[in-house]
Amino acid sequence: MSVLIRNASLLRGPDLIFIERGFIQISDRGIITRVGTHQELGCMERESTSILDAEGLLLLPGLINAHTHIGDSIAKDFTSDPDLSSTVDPIIGVKRKILSRTDPNHLEVFMRNAVISMLKNGIVAFADFREGGLDGVKLLRRAVSGLKIKPLVLGRIEKYFESPYLHYNSGTDNKGSSVDSSVLPQEVFDVLDVSDGLGISGTNENTDRSLAEYSKAVTNYDSRTSLGTKRLLAIHTAESQETTALSIKKSGLTEVERAMKFLQPDFVVHMTQATAKDIAAIATNKIGIVVCPRSNGLLGCGVPRIADMINNGCVVGLGTDNVMLNSPDLFKEMDYIWKVSRATGVHQISARDILKMATVNGAEILHLNSGCIEPGRSADMMFIDKSHVDLFPIHDPYASIVQRVGQSSIMGLMINGEFVTVDP
Repeated sequence: MSVLIRNASLLRGPDLIFIERGFIQISDRGIITRVGTHQELGCMERESTSILDAEGLLLLPGLINAHTHIGDSIAKDFTSDPDLSSTVDPIIGVKRKILSRTDPNHLEVFMRNAVISMLKNGIVAFADFREGGLDGVKLLRRAVSGLKIKPLVLGRIEKYFESPYLHYNSGTDNKGSSVDSSVLPQEVFDVLDVSDGLGISGTNENTDRSLAEYSKAVTNYDSRTSLGTKRLLAIHTAESQETTALSIKKSGLTEVERAMKFLQPDFVVHMTQATAKDIAAIATNKIGIVVCPRSNGLLGCGVPRIADMINNGCVVGLGTDNVMLNSPDLFKEMDYIWKVSRATGVHQISARDILKMATVNGAEILHLNSGCIEPGRSADMMFIDKSHVDLFPIHDPYASIVQRVGQSSIMGLMINGEFVTVDP
């Protein structure tokens, strides 16, 4: 049946235009059919099967967490003084050791808890870089079974020789540290059969050939299937000074330059140490960027130059990265980057731009029919209590959302036109 939500404050369309009092009509398929002001309501009340009065509520698009690693949720705050290579290196990092020693059944429970946490914090979709090859992807699928959230699972194969950081830190050369391209493409095809694409760890763990093989495998997979859904290809790039220096030492190219030359990804993650040239090239090639500011801060990697990215025309999304380092809470992520960007002298990022990163932009990067309240989009929305003690009175809705909304002020979450009830 069709649903009419009336008397709501809302953020309309890709520009998140604030409407003080408006309406949303939703079809029986969970698709938004009309959005407008109260004055435009007309006779729609007589045409709707069900009417919801949203007086006192602010409706905003459900959030999209564009980069997560929920597999390490079993190791929350395991290391009190983390650094990038010792914590999350795909070969020698403590994360890999923990995952390799964890019972998959236990891991599934903790992954499911991480997803429940995201739902409680208004997240309607997420994209996860899933370790563990074919079995790792299947494990995440089981973990989210029965939950209304929209997962995009980006798998990877794990055929590493040794960590390039061992040689980099010792000052010796490391030409052989790479993914063995001889295992491609059949093993990649097996992962693509059960995933939404590939989430590659980084360029430094790969040869030029293996990067090119990944790209070719995804292209060939899409061309030989009739699913109509393109598999996504993504990679971590330019996260730290260490990874950046290692790339230049090994190849004479930055991580971004190698990724674009050989992999041609749909989006890149981090870009914390990206150069102005890297950012301009990403914009020219229309490659999406997902930043994870809190993770970068905790690991001492720096602050991503989001204002420069936006000013260059990049589409920038937002992620929470590893659950072992951060809670999967995009409200905390938005609050952090707004304040840190101002503290470091970067004033160009508005609260509205940051909110777009967590909604509209994330949907664009991940090719989701979500992310904003407009006709034709899935009815994925959050209902905020405007009279909540932390919010009232709301003078600037964008600032209030970015730095004051939290789990306790979320009155409801809708995905595909249905309210979501979350129980552990």
